[in-house]
Amino acid sequence: MSTSPSSTLVDRDGAVRNDPWLFLSDEPIPSAGDIVVPLARAEEAARLNRRGRLGVRVAPADQVEALQPILKKVALVAVDFPAFRDGRGFSSARLLRDRFDFKGELRATGAVLEDQIFYLIRCGFDSFEVATPHAEAAVASAARTYSLAYQAASDAREPVFRRRLAQRTDQ
Repeated sequence: MSTSPSSTLVDRDGAVRNDPWLFLSDEPIPSAGDIVVPLARAEEAARLNRRGRLGVRVAPADQVEALQPILKKVALVAVDFPAFRDGRGFSSARLLRDRFDFKGELRATGAVLEDQIFYLIRCGFDSFEVATPHAEAAVASAARTYSLAYQAASDAREPVFRRRLAQRTDQ
């Protein structure tokens, strides 16, 4: 079983949360409790008649399309960022939110930097494992980095071009 004791779990509003999830690798899947399994074990875990929520850990090279058949049974997808320069997790989040309409929790884990939080929120992430002092203040501040956005994204923020277009049509 793995955990991230050096990280703090923070939601998009900057609130620190306790983590009820048990992260598994190759261990037997318990009959109860909230578990997170690697993508390779997701279908196996979804077939089991167990009590508790199912989460799936997605590595950068994983194809999130593989989750589509069981996505309604998944409550959490933990997207791993093994290095700050690996942006494939951003694409995984956008696919899950926009193409597959995933409504559960999306969590960024691994090498998550404060500078990335704003963009992670725009891609649909709800929570972050952050290994920085005063993580709650860092996330809350990063979430407010920019007041406007130029592109459409998974969050509800209206892009600037749509605001400008609306102003032109109102005149």
